[in-house]
Amino acid sequence: MIGDTAKEFGVDWPHFIAQVVSFGIVAFLLQKFAYKPVLSMLETRRQQIAEGIANAEKIKTELARTEAQRLEIMAQANGQATKLIEEARAAAARVQEQETQKAIAAAEQIILKAREAAAQDHARMLAELKREVGRLVVHTTATVTGKILTPDDHKRITEETVKTVAS
Repeated sequence: MIGDTAKEFGVDWPHFIAQVVSFGIVAFLLQKFAYKPVLSMLETRRQQIAEGIANAEKIKTELARTEAQRLEIMAQANGQATKLIEEARAAAARVQEQETQKAIAAAEQIILKAREAAAQDHARMLAELKREVGRLVVHTTATVTGKILTPDDHKRITEETVKTVAS
């Protein structure tokens, strides 16, 4: 039955068996030398791709962590810069206040010295005025009375004049 059907379709058994053996040998050789190395290479490539993806994830995580550290460091630096600026402003205000106080003290010293100098000039001018008035009174008295005054007369008239001018 199988033999009759095969003969009807023109199957030549010796050629058919030779072709099956040749196909088996070619399939074995392809399996051994082509298919397995290709599958091995594909598996190696799949592992490399998986490692690359895992490394990319690690790098992305590390980059995010580094960015967070950078932002934290920048925030700390900004805080420190703000603190330094505030300290500098406070120091400048203190220096300005000190310099203002020094300037006020110097101005007060100048005013005090000017007042002292004015008082000394006033006292000196008053003393000169008293002497001059005394001399004029003595001279006028001598001229009016027509007599020559003694040194005691000069002294007495000068003292009276000074008392009168002082009051």
